[in-house]
Amino acid sequence: MNALSLTARISLLFAAAAAAVLLLVGVFVARATERHFVEMDYHELGGKLDLVRNLLAQDGDLTRRLDDALVGHHGLVLALAAADGAVLYASADLADPRALLAQAPGRALWRVEGQALRGLLVRVERADNPRRSPAAPGDGSHAAYAGSPGAAGLLQDYTVAIGLDISHHEEFMGRFRQGLGLAMGLAALAAAALGWAATRTGLTPLRRVTALAAGLSASRLGERLPQARAPAEIETLAAAFNAMLVRLEDGFRRLSEFSSDIAHELRTPLSNLMTQTQVALAHPRTPEEYRETLYSTLEECERLARMVTDMLFLAQADNGLIVPNREEVALAAEVDDLFEFFEPLASEAGVALVRQGAARVTGDRLMLRRALANLLANAIRHTPRGGAVGVVLEQGEGVRVAVENPGEAIDPVHLPHLFERFYRADPARQRSSEGVGLGLAITRSSVEAHGGVITAASADGVTRFEIRLG
Repeated sequence: MNALSLTARISLLFAAAAAAVLLLVGVFVARATERHFVEMDYHELGGKLDLVRNLLAQDGDLTRRLDDALVGHHGLVLALAAADGAVLYASADLADPRALLAQAPGRALWRVEGQALRGLLVRVERADNPRRSPAAPGDGSHAAYAGSPGAAGLLQDYTVAIGLDISHHEEFMGRFRQGLGLAMGLAALAAAALGWAATRTGLTPLRRVTALAAGLSASRLGERLPQARAPAEIETLAAAFNAMLVRLEDGFRRLSEFSSDIAHELRTPLSNLMTQTQVALAHPRTPEEYRETLYSTLEECERLARMVTDMLFLAQADNGLIVPNREEVALAAEVDDLFEFFEPLASEAGVALVRQGAARVTGDRLMLRRALANLLANAIRHTPRGGAVGVVLEQGEGVRVAVENPGEAIDPVHLPHLFERFYRADPARQRSSEGVGLGLAITRSSVEAHGGVITAASADGVTRFEIRLG
């Protein structure tokens, strides 16, 4: 199942947020409107209750006076009972006055015989009634103490229930809520549509970036996504994508060069093998000549085997598959052993080998020995006759190993690339006599596998390779 698009997600979130806000506003408006109607009804009922209380204190026909008071007030009902519970008066459209008079005093919403009434029930007491009680504070009943104005002159206590038919209010509120709900629903849909349009417009730069990215290929890695006049988020994305393209382009370039170099390096020994074999088979040879051909073939095979082994080591190092052994290594002893090994080569080249200092480190002895051997072989090869190759060992917070030799300075342009595979500062040099260009790459991988770093510097006729460990 495909996930929702970003446009759809943002639109739905926008619609949900708008619906939540509209719902809160709608609930507030509906309750405020209903509260307004309630206050209006009780205000009207309070006025009529005051009128009834005054009529009770007057002489004459009470029923006629109450009928006259209710004339023109549609939906207003009144029930009056004496202290003994006898019903003294009831509105003509009031079906069951006793049910109304049986309600608790104060404000109430009554539903009697299918009628919905918002009403007040109060007890109006004589001024000389020792058991008279005030209306409950804050109940809004408008009942007064018996001795208050309008209560004087009463001959008995009364219970007054006055109500207002709110059917039309309930009908109005029902329609109002329906209309409000419909309006909120339409508003939420409109918000979703507007959110979709706004989101789609806002994501136009992202679609443009996506289209450009989709058009990239191995032959077009040099192209870059435009960052000018892009929104901040898209600009950040484009910058990160462009940085990735730079890395990809560099990696692809190095991979292409590496593949080309491998083909070149393999072609030479394979061509030698084929040539030697063809020459050997062209004419009958003596056993000694065949033996020499086989020795030469063996040398080329060994060269190929070393090259494959070196490339396999580098591939494993690139993927973090090289785990060095952990043992204590006396670097001074290793350097001295290497000096002894390289002594014939150094003597032939007229180069002296000198060591200064001593240091110990925890690591893989064979890997470290190989790294030092590569640096020494490289230094001896590029030191002029009569010069000296020096190895400096220092023990401090970490270990520093420096291999330096006099000779022609290396152009600063080449220094950052010396540790790349098959890289040579002087392409004119013959690889057959100087290896295949993997020695420094292997040295760097070995050092980095130990958590160290290696750097190269060349100035004032001295070239120095420096290793820092631990």
